[in-house]
Amino acid sequence: MAAPILPLISFSLAKPHTETTPNHQTTTFTLSPLPYILSLIPKCTNLTDLKQIQAYSIKSHLQNNTNLITKFINFCTSNSTESSMDHAYHLFDQITQPNIVLFNTMARGYARVNDPLRAMILFSEVVSSGLVPDDYTFSSLLKACSKVKALEEGKQLHCFALKLGVSDNVYVVPTLINMYTACGDIDASRRVFDKIDEPCVVAYNAILTSLARNSQPNEALALFRELQESGLKPTDVTMLVVLLSCALLGSLDLGRWMHDYVKKYGFDRYVKVNTALVDMYAKCGSLDDAVDVFRDMPKRDTQAWSAMIMAYATHGDGFQAMSMLKEMNKEKVQPDEITFLGILYACSHNGLVEEGFEYFRSMTDEYGIVPSIKHYGCMVDLLGRAGRLDEAYKFLDELPIKQTPILWRTLLSACSSHDNVEMGKQVIERIFELDDSHGGDYVILSNLCAKYGKWDDVNHLRKMMLKKGAVKIPGCSSIEVNNIVHEFFAGDGVHSISTTLHRALDELMKELKLAGYVPDTSLVFHADMEDEEKEIILRYHSEKLAITFGLVNTPPGTTIRVVKNLRVCGDCHNAAKFISLVFGRQIILRDVQRFHHFKDGKCSCGDYW
Repeated sequence: MAAPILPLISFSLAKPHTETTPNHQTTTFTLSPLPYILSLIPKCTNLTDLKQIQAYSIKSHLQNNTNLITKFINFCTSNSTESSMDHAYHLFDQITQPNIVLFNTMARGYARVNDPLRAMILFSEVVSSGLVPDDYTFSSLLKACSKVKALEEGKQLHCFALKLGVSDNVYVVPTLINMYTACGDIDASRRVFDKIDEPCVVAYNAILTSLARNSQPNEALALFRELQESGLKPTDVTMLVVLLSCALLGSLDLGRWMHDYVKKYGFDRYVKVNTALVDMYAKCGSLDDAVDVFRDMPKRDTQAWSAMIMAYATHGDGFQAMSMLKEMNKEKVQPDEITFLGILYACSHNGLVEEGFEYFRSMTDEYGIVPSIKHYGCMVDLLGRAGRLDEAYKFLDELPIKQTPILWRTLLSACSSHDNVEMGKQVIERIFELDDSHGGDYVILSNLCAKYGKWDDVNHLRKMMLKKGAVKIPGCSSIEVNNIVHEFFAGDGVHSISTTLHRALDELMKELKLAGYVPDTSLVFHADMEDEEKEIILRYHSEKLAITFGLVNTPPGTTIRVVKNLRVCGDCHNAAKFISLVFGRQIILRDVQRFHHFKDGKCSCGDYW
C-alpha cells in the first residue's frame, strides 16, 4: 500500500495560537496551512495524491482559495487524462470569475487528451461570460482541433481570430497552418502563410512541414531558399524538414549540400538532425554515407538506431539490420516500435519467415511493445512474399485489431506475385467491403486475370472501375542530373514524335537484346494487341526512360540513381540488370517498397521483392 502523500503533522494548523511576551502582553495569531499545501502539489504523482491534498484543503477551509484551485487545475491539465480533465473542469466551475489565462490552461489540457469539442463548449461559455480570448487561447484551441482533424471547428476559430484581429499573431499563425495541414486542407495552410507580411521562422517551419509532409518537396525547398534570402536564421526544425524534402526527391547532390550546411552552422550537434541525415542518405540511395553519419554521431538514441536499421532493411541487407539490433542491445539502448518495423521489414524482404515471427513475438514478450497495424502489415507481407498465402489470409482474418484496406492490399499484391487468381478474387472482395475507390486494386486483379485469359473478369473489373470513378496512378520515375530533378511518366514517347532520348532508348534496347535481354510482353495485358505493340509499351516505361536519360547525360562509370513512385516493373527490373552489365554502370533504383542495387548484371534483391 502506497504511503499517503501528507505526512503526520505534529502541530496544529489554522487554529489560534497564544504567546506571552516578557512584558506580559498576550498575542494571538493563526498559522496558515496554505504555503504548506502549495508546497505539496509538485510532489503529487497522480490524481489520487492531488485529491488527498484537496481534501485537506477543504478541511482547512481553503476550498475557495483561487490561487490553490488554479494550482490544482494546472496539475490536472499538465498530467491530463480523461479523468483528470473531468476533475479540472469541476474545479474550474467553482471559480466565479475565471480569467482567460486559466481557460487557456484548460484548453491545453483538452488538446492533450484529444477532446476539442469540450474545449470549444467551454470556450463558448467563457466568451458568453464576457472574457476576451487572447493569442494563447487560439493557439491552444487550434492545437486541439489539429489532433482530431476538426476542420469545421478550426475554421470557426479562424473566423473569430480574424474578427478580433489576432489571426496574424506570431503564436496563432503557425497553429493555423498546422491545423489546416492536419485536416488535409493544404491550400488553406498556404493561403494563411502567404497573407503574412513578415513571417517569422516559426511560421516558415510550419508551412515547410506542411509542404514536405504532403509530398510537395520541391515547393518546400523553394520556400527554404526564400527563408534564407529573408535573412531569418533557420532552426533545427528547419533542417529536419529540408532534409526530409531531399529524401522525398531522392536528391543526393542537394542532400550533400545540405549536409555541408548542417555542419557549417552547427546543426550536427542535434541528434535528430543527424538522424535525419542518416534517413536522407539512405533514401537517396547512398547507404555508405548513411553509415558514415551514423558512426560519427557523438550520441545515438533509439530513433537514430532505428533509422539505421531501416536503412539496411530498405537496401536489402536484412542480416546487417538484425546485427544492428544486437549491437543496439549491447549499447543498452531500448528498441521501440519503429525499431521493430525495420527488423520485420528486413525479414520480409529477405524471406526470413521464422526469424520474423521470432522477432514479432519478442516485441511483446521481451520488450512490452504492443504491435500496431504496421507491424501486422509486415507479418502479412512476410508470409505473402514467401508464397504462404493461406497462412497470410488466416493471419489477417484473425487479427485482434480492426482490419484496414491496406492490410488486404498487401495480400492482394502477394496473390499477384504468386499468380493466385482465386485467392486474389477473395481478397479483393474483402477490400471492397472496406474501400472500393482505389484504382490500383482493380488494376492488380485485372492484370492477374488477363494473364490467365480470364477476359470476362477483366472486363467486369474495368467496368466497375469506371463506375466507381477509380483512377490508376501513373508510373513516374525521376533522376537528378546536374542538380536538376527530371521526371518521366509511363508511356512518354509512345504517341509523340521521336526525340533524342527516345532514339537513345530504342538503340539501348537493341544492344540489350544482343546481350540476351528478351522483353516480357506477358506483362502487357491486352487481348487484341500484337507482341510488337506490347514491346513498345514496355520500352517506354518510366524506369527505362529515366535510366536512359542518366546514361546519356552523365559520364561513363557514374552511378545512376532513379526514384519511382510505384513498384518497379518486372521487365524494367530485368532490363536494369542487363544495362548494368552491358554499360558497366551501377544503377540504384528506389521504388515504393525498397532499393534495388544493380551491378554486373545482378540485383541486390536476388529477384525477391
